[in-house]
Amino acid sequence: MVQRILAASLFSLVLSFPILAETPAVKVYKSPTCGCCDAWIEHLESNGFQVDAENRSDMQAVKAINGIPTKLSSCHTGFVAGYFIEGHVPAAEIQRLLREKPAIAGLSVPDMPMGSPGMEGPHPEPYDVLAVDHDGKTTIWSSHRPEPAQ
Repeated sequence: MVQRILAASLFSLVLSFPILAETPAVKVYKSPTCGCCDAWIEHLESNGFQVDAENRSDMQAVKAINGIPTKLSSCHTGFVAGYFIEGHVPAAEIQRLLREKPAIAGLSVPDMPMGSPGMEGPHPEPYDVLAVDHDGKTTIWSSHRPEPAQ
């Protein structure tokens, strides 16, 4: 009886720690020569994501096949839990996406703004993470206004 109570207590304790819950793997398609793609993958991994990266020479085709509008594109494309993740989206925004599960196609940080994860540097730029609906319309998911380097 005591063993059952201890087992039930341990099971409840494990469930109460979200850090122990398995984070969905992110499949990332990237150019084999892109250093900032590798840096973004490192950012995801350091924030608890498992990443399966695949080098591709046909990135525009990957984006087109998956319905990612050209105006929203960046250097790499990821997929997690049925959503696309285009460009240098911060891990915290992907975690929020997975918690909230909105009815959207994915998130995008178009282009490659300095200061976004994987694009760190001395002159960070403000940028927005865009939520992209299934028709390609966007709304601002979050805004990032990094402090300039001192």
